[in-house]
Amino acid sequence: MYEPKPKKHYKLVIFLVALFLLLCGMLLFAIIYLQMTDRLSDILDIVREFLKTGGIFSILLVFWVLIIPLLLVVLLIVNKYRRKKYRRVRDAWKEALRIVAEREAAERAAKEALEKQLPPPRFSQLNEMDESRAPREKRQGERISSLQELCTKFRNFAAGRLGLFYSPTDIREFISSLAVSHIIILQGMSGTGKTSLAYAFGEFLGNPSVIIPVQPMWKERTDLLGYYNEFTKKFNETLLLEKMYEANKRKDIYIAVLDELNIARVEYYFAEFLSLLEIPDAESRYLDVVPDVWENDPQGLKHGRIKLPENMWFIGTANNDDSTFAISDKVYDRAMVLELDRKAEEFVLSEEEAAQKPVSFTAEEFGSLIEREQAWFEITTRNERRLRVLDEYLIDKFQITFGNRIMKQIRNYISVYVSCGGEEMDALDDILCKKVFRKFEALNAAYVRSEADALCSFMNGLFGEGRMARCLAYIHRIARNG
Repeated sequence: MYEPKPKKHYKLVIFLVALFLLLCGMLLFAIIYLQMTDRLSDILDIVREFLKTGGIFSILLVFWVLIIPLLLVVLLIVNKYRRKKYRRVRDAWKEALRIVAEREAAERAAKEALEKQLPPPRFSQLNEMDESRAPREKRQGERISSLQELCTKFRNFAAGRLGLFYSPTDIREFISSLAVSHIIILQGMSGTGKTSLAYAFGEFLGNPSVIIPVQPMWKERTDLLGYYNEFTKKFNETLLLEKMYEANKRKDIYIAVLDELNIARVEYYFAEFLSLLEIPDAESRYLDVVPDVWENDPQGLKHGRIKLPENMWFIGTANNDDSTFAISDKVYDRAMVLELDRKAEEFVLSEEEAAQKPVSFTAEEFGSLIEREQAWFEITTRNERRLRVLDEYLIDKFQITFGNRIMKQIRNYISVYVSCGGEEMDALDDILCKKVFRKFEALNAAYVRSEADALCSFMNGLFGEGRMARCLAYIHRIARNG
């Protein structure tokens, strides 16, 4: 910092002092001379007479001879005092500036030392996402005003743009499942379009789905999220972790496809995801990523944990053959299941339908649309009564009950399915088959076979002859295969 040097006035002071001494000496010499020549008394008489009769001139003489020299002496004394005080203030200010400068230098040195001690960042891709300041282009697309419109446009898009054909029922079940749970299982024979359906939905939303091939040796959360490598001092980030981190920063719908999810045990590597998705408060769903915290960790990690994005859906594809593991009740109870047993027939689209473009649709808009449609249609009182009767029958005969979770899923599923253009009884038949009668596979096969005909007769009497076709076919298949 530049400090101006104080101006030196000692030459002026010496000149004034010398002048004052010269004047005093001359005055003293004149008095001595006048006294020696006996003229001093005459001069004093003249001055005394002048002061009495001189008026204004006598006042000016006194002022000039006495007052001005006295003022000069006073000014010299005051100036000397002020210079001393100024030096004290200046020295104190300099000392304060020095202390502040030393403190800033010490803080900079401490910070530089700390930065030298910090290891390199262990997250590369996630830190790059934080550093990237480039604004994303706002995605343009058609707006959606109803769930039925969503189903129609998605079906046309998959067929016209991707050459993937699905029946209206398959699309309704898929959209209704997304509205009920964040975990969807697409199961059926190979080649029926399970992975393609999830992929097509990501393309339809303008946000491509991320495909995660499940490996047979997967057993825990780190197989999905990655792990810290002690040798390289880096965290091995997975594609799923990167997409989860990105999803927490945006509002778009994200689709994560767990391809062949049952080639390993789902309830092992996906256990924490299943538990967190049961927590009602989405802001409390956090997954552990690292056990400790570094200062240069990504901003989106809170105490070494990542938030499970509310705008991400997990869609697993499952093949039911000898090379895969059976999916446990814990997974089935929390997930929605879509059976794709056969490929849908191709259909002809108009030119306008074939040119269907991606839509602009966020997770918040999807949730608002679901709430609006569910408020518009609720399960009928008659079917509520039928479900209570069926629950009592299954408890009495098979020790199986619906439970609160399944009842909530049934109500939500039927509301959305009807809003997508389906019938209430078809929705009820579908979800009872997948959520309730699926539990018969864990029962004694001989007992199920002996009670199958009575159960089918009860279903026909309760819901109407042949109205629950899926449930009846499922019961006969279990009895036959058992």
